[in-house]
Amino acid sequence: MRRNTIFYLAAALTLTCSINVSAQSDIVQKINTYGTFDHWSGREIKESGVIGGASKTLYEFYGNEQTVQSNNPFKAPAGYYWRTNNILAVVAGITKANVTVFPEKRGSGYCARIETHTEEVKAAGIINLDVVCQGALLVGALPEPIKDTKNPMAKVLYGIPFNGRPTALQFDYKAIVGCETIRGTGFSGLKPLGKKDYPEAAIILQKRWEDEKGQVHALRVGTGIFRFTKNAADWVNGFKVPVKYGDISKNADFKSYMGLMHGTAMDLHTLNSQGKNVTVIEEGWAAPDEEPNFMIIKFLSSCGLPFEGGVGNTLWLDNIKVIM
Repeated sequence: MRRNTIFYLAAALTLTCSINVSAQSDIVQKINTYGTFDHWSGREIKESGVIGGASKTLYEFYGNEQTVQSNNPFKAPAGYYWRTNNILAVVAGITKANVTVFPEKRGSGYCARIETHTEEVKAAGIINLDVVCQGALLVGALPEPIKDTKNPMAKVLYGIPFNGRPTALQFDYKAIVGCETIRGTGFSGLKPLGKKDYPEAAIILQKRWEDEKGQVHALRVGTGIFRFTKNAADWVNGFKVPVKYGDISKNADFKSYMGLMHGTAMDLHTLNSQGKNVTVIEEGWAAPDEEPNFMIIKFLSSCGLPFEGGVGNTLWLDNIKVIM
């Protein structure tokens, strides 16, 4: 009897592991398939008349290849884990769209272009704002509509549940980088900050858990972060950012921006089990053999604080792949 029980337990465990591996493989396959950028869709947003009533297209790179006229919030189709920060905002009853990610032809297909630029919001005698906007591609969510400009990092929910151990993040790229950092919050004029700014690519693996108070904690399991510090006029194909596991803070090639994210304006956010938006408390490094349960992928045209960036920084991306 006991032998049979052990057999069935072993069989159940094997089946569970097989299902888990299959689920992670499906996630990787979906991320890699959409990362070819060959199929784009758009929502044509009509902005409020008080700020000019312009129509703007918010692009995402999933496959129905249609542009629809709709001011409805974005809803990701099944299996689409990516998100651009092309976003619909409705603040104080005023509808505004921001576009920093664009499709661009590459050979017989397409690539993605992300950029840092200034966005003007003007209405005679009422509104006169200049805001610095950073371009971003991410795996995760960015719920719409944006209703205010408070705590912008809390608006983005980087990452998805994931149990695998990737070896690298691979992609093709071109880049214009090192533009002067400008600060523009919309509450004062544009202010040069006297320093250069650079795009960034990152893949981060975490082990997350929630405590009895609903706070979400994390250990850093794997780290792959790369800053684009040189212009690349021609395509660099098959570039790899390796994932390094465990505590990398003593490695010779460690940079401060590869460190733990806790207690800064760049802290990540997530929804806890009650659906409340909370800060992810990344409190330490995991052992090198730890299994992660969460994966973050992001490409940013600027690496600085929200409403700051190298205006003119531009990153072209294609064939993004998670390498297992």
